[in-house]
Formats: sequence, structure tokens, C-alpha cells
Amino acid sequence: MISTGDVKKGIIIELDGQLMKVLDWSHIKMARGSAQVRMKLQNVRKGDIVERTFQAGTRWPRARVEQRKAQYLYSDGDAFHFMDAETYDQFALSNAMLGDDARYLKENTEVFLSMHEGEVLGVDLPVTVDLVVTQTEPGFAGDTATGAKKVATVETGLDVQVPLFVQEGDILRVDTRTGEYVTRVQ
Repeated sequence: MISTGDVKKGIIIELDGQLMKVLDWSHIKMARGSAQVRMKLQNVRKGDIVERTFQAGTRWPRARVEQRKAQYLYSDGDAFHFMDAETYDQFALSNAMLGDDARYLKENTEVFLSMHEGEVLGVDLPVTVDLVVTQTEPGFAGDTATGAKKVATVETGLDVQVPLFVQEGDILRVDTRTGEYVTRVQ
């Protein structure tokens, strides 16, 4: 069981017979009455996002989610195909199931699968990925004094704000949690 005091982002709980992932939460102290916790939850299977308020101390069953290592293979347009690293089983996840995470996937990327009772719930990406810049405007000397940035498009189609010295063909390290430029690798 997990209570409102133990709630963190990313935890999956069972609520009303559904698996819900905590996207955000805040503690609300009322002048009169007990404290409350407002949570932004996402239905893991359907992708619906709801906001719910609970009394402090409310408890729910914590979903038993297993992490398995997998490798991203390819995309056929409608689905993204992965291979389990232990059993070599291949399976596909829809675009809707991956959401924005698809923008960080390139072939042979190692990921972790979140599974509940044999059903794949989603993919946990590595914290950073290295992506090649396919398109960007040239930077001009002298513009760096203000910390100016420009937009660069990487091989997966993701647009990233980068420093002016970044050029096409450079390999960038991008944070998958925020979508921000971390460093130039090469």
C-alpha cells in the first residue's frame, strides 16, 4: 500500500481498477479541515490525464511494475518495434503509447520496459541520448557574448535549442526528461 505521504512523480498506483501514473502532485493545507493532496494522474493503458484531490492519509495499492531491458529496433510508421534483451521476443508499441518519448528513439537504443502482469505499459528512456544534428542555421562570430541560442533539428525530428557553435553533423547529448541540449559529444 502507498499513502499520500509516499507519493512521488512516476509512481504507478491502482485507482478504481485502473493503473494510474502520478505525473504531478501538490500538498494543500486548508485553514479549516484536513490537508489534501491534489494529483495529476495518467491512465497508463489509455493515456487519459485527470486531476483528482484526496484527503491526506488516503492509501492505494501500489502496482507491481517490472522493469525489463529491451532494444529499440525500428519504426514502420504506425508502430515502434522493440526486442526483449533476455528472451529476444519482439513486440510493437503504438505511437499513442510512446507519445513524446518517440522523438528520442533511434535504432539500437537501450530502453527499459515497464510491464504489469505480462502487459507492456510503456518505455523508460535513458536519461540522455546522443543524436546527430541534421539541420541548423550557421552561427555568426561575436554573437556568443549574450549566450544566444538557435534551433537545431536532430535525426529523430526533435528540435533542440543549442549554442551558436553547433553545426550540422555534430553529435549532441540531449536530456530526455526536458528535451534540452546537454553538451556536444563530437
